[in-house]
Amino acid sequence: MKKSTKKATKKKASKKATLKKATLKKGTLKKATTKKATPEPHNAFMKPLLPSKQLAVIVGSAAIPRTEVMKKVWAYIKKNNLQDTKNRRAINADDKLKAIFGGKKQVTMFEMTKLVSNHLK
Repeated sequence: MKKSTKKATKKKASKKATLKKATLKKGTLKKATTKKATPEPHNAFMKPLLPSKQLAVIVGSAAIPRTEVMKKVWAYIKKNNLQDTKNRRAINADDKLKAIFGGKKQVTMFEMTKLVSNHLK
């Protein structure tokens, strides 16, 4: 009799497990979905700024946020393959970028951010 009761309890346990799997498959347990409203940007990064004449050659003359300026500068750098191959943190300047970088032939990414922000008003 012990063997039959063990088999019966195993069958009950396996039925419960299959029921749990079946209910999970049916989607009775759903994750709570909440939609959050996108916050209005109030920070200084999103304030439209006017680029200088030297910077306007690369990013355009319209007033755009600082983040978009950096995106366009990076797009220009990648398009013209100006990132140093050995030291990936260094940017090699062409004629247009030399005007922005104060005549320097090569600057780091961090210097570049500072030098570009000097050309925004």
